[in-house]
Amino acid sequence: MQEPAESRKWERKTTAVLKASAAEKVWPLLADFCNLHKIFPKLATCYQVEGVSGQPGLIRYCETPPTNPADESTVKWVKEKLLMIDPIKWCISYEIIENNMGFHSYVATMQVVPTNDIDQDGVYGCKIDWSVVCDPVDGWRSENLQEFLESNLQLVAKTMEHALLST
Repeated sequence: MQEPAESRKWERKTTAVLKASAAEKVWPLLADFCNLHKIFPKLATCYQVEGVSGQPGLIRYCETPPTNPADESTVKWVKEKLLMIDPIKWCISYEIIENNMGFHSYVATMQVVPTNDIDQDGVYGCKIDWSVVCDPVDGWRSENLQEFLESNLQLVAKTMEHALLST
């Protein structure tokens, strides 16, 4: 007997291509786990709560600005725990341990992968793969999770490329 669709885990994956940024330049931005606000402009803050920087077990707190300045309850926040960081494979994995956005049993993996694409300056590009497995989110369809991942990863990639091209 098949279990009901509502009780199955959602599994989603998205990719962003950075044509003018080399993987070895992108990786340090992604690996800087407690400075997500530097590459994700939707965040007001991101900081270390506990653990050792760059080590599994590290916990970060991230928060958006209020969507309505007169109502602090419109702030979205999340605590995430670093599960794995691999500087050879340029890969991190983390889980959401607390949040007010409706995520449960959320585990994500992000990896920077070099590509064979070369820009006009002879720089090899890269891509970022982001995969997530989580319980269904109340009030969302699984397509909403896909849209959330795609729009956020594209914004992160664009911010990274801009920062790297500015240096």
